Amino acid sequence: MAGIVIVGAQWGDEGKGKVVDLLAERADLVIRFQGGNNAGHTIVRDGVPWKFHLIPSGILYPGKLCAIGNGVVIDPKVLTGELDDLRAKGVDLSGLRISANAHLIMPYHMLLDHAGEAKLGRLQIGTTRRGIGPCYADKAARLGIRVQDLLDEKILKKKIVAAMEPKRLSLRPYAKSPELDLQSMTEDYLTYGHRIAQYVADTARLTWDVLDHDGTVVFEGAQGTLLDIDHGTYPFVTSSNPVSASACTGTGVGPKDIDEIWGIAKAYATRVGAGPFPTELDDDLGVTLREAGGEYGTTTGRARRVGWIDLVALRYATRINSLTHLAITKLDVLTGLGSLNVCTHYRGAEEARFDHYPYHQTVMHQAVGEYEQLPGWDEDISGVRDERDLPQAARDYLAFISDFIGVPIALIGVGPARDQIIWTDAGRSSLAGQALPTDGQQLDPV
Repeated sequence: MAGIVIVGAQWGDEGKGKVVDLLAERADLVIRFQGGNNAGHTIVRDGVPWKFHLIPSGILYPGKLCAIGNGVVIDPKVLTGELDDLRAKGVDLSGLRISANAHLIMPYHMLLDHAGEAKLGRLQIGTTRRGIGPCYADKAARLGIRVQDLLDEKILKKKIVAAMEPKRLSLRPYAKSPELDLQSMTEDYLTYGHRIAQYVADTARLTWDVLDHDGTVVFEGAQGTLLDIDHGTYPFVTSSNPVSASACTGTGVGPKDIDEIWGIAKAYATRVGAGPFPTELDDDLGVTLREAGGEYGTTTGRARRVGWIDLVALRYATRINSLTHLAITKLDVLTGLGSLNVCTHYRGAEEARFDHYPYHQTVMHQAVGEYEQLPGWDEDISGVRDERDLPQAARDYLAFISDFIGVPIALIGVGPARDQIIWTDAGRSSLAGQALPTDGQQLDPV
């Protein structure tokens, strides 16, 4: 294992943080490559939940190199708050690095995000209203403010003025807001700069150095493939590219530096916000599944929409990302539900049948899942640590998924805790032939 990318293979919230945390133990660097604090990763260590929004999930290993790449957009208020919280809990932050080229979310970005969603009314996209989209828009318009600008007061002030000028009309309702006072904004952001200056670095060169010395880099993605701004259910998507190709542009490495690409998917499907969801369960079973899986957003607390696993979409994500491995999380949540539906086709208007993911948004909005029904199981699997000890129905369910998308399953999650996982033979083989325990014990440190 040298370069391994972790991406969400559904609509986000698949459990990427837990998988990154597990792989980070044997990695030399974990680097986040896109998104912002609209993402949330939850890790359970010794029964204690840890929630991350910007900091890479490997930070809980003392001294581990953890970087925020250039493709991430950073709200410095959120970042410094997260750092303060981790320090208070005794977490070693000496390995943290922040790309000087990462763009900053400014107060006007959040105001514009709120205003934009409010204007859309019933047609709202369902953003987290954290300024992510407007920040990426400024980046593309070359009006963005970057982390390195926090270290030069004159440049920072000039760039803020230049960025706000074309927004004057849109920001008119907020003209008297203290958040938009130029002097106050500049001073606040300079203060943030002083607080994070020790972590600012050339993270691309850092990543090259690790790879050039035969180290292992885990590239951490946020959100999920079906929220990709180019390949997702546009316009109900995020403002970045959560697909594997973005690991290169978001960190400064080339495609040849990537050796494996792991897609993370739940044993069912969830989605936050508006947009098509062909397998959605909008009934009592959906409520049961939501409560059993604790399907509420790490960042927003919003209830997630839930549904059966969508293998049409998962096969699409497999191709978009060139997945080499799949991790299935929350298999335990399906225990006791009875027979399980697995979506293998879509049915559209006038009974049209689709074997593949539709490219046209009108078709996608009208699509509903067609299913194959598989036997469920009632046995408690939360304590299982070997795939052979799973109920036959659970093994058959996993085999059906793997066969349908054509990718081996490397890891199976059977509970929220760090040790509630099952490494498969494919997972063991991927980790450079290093034998992994199957009884839930922690892996030896690097």
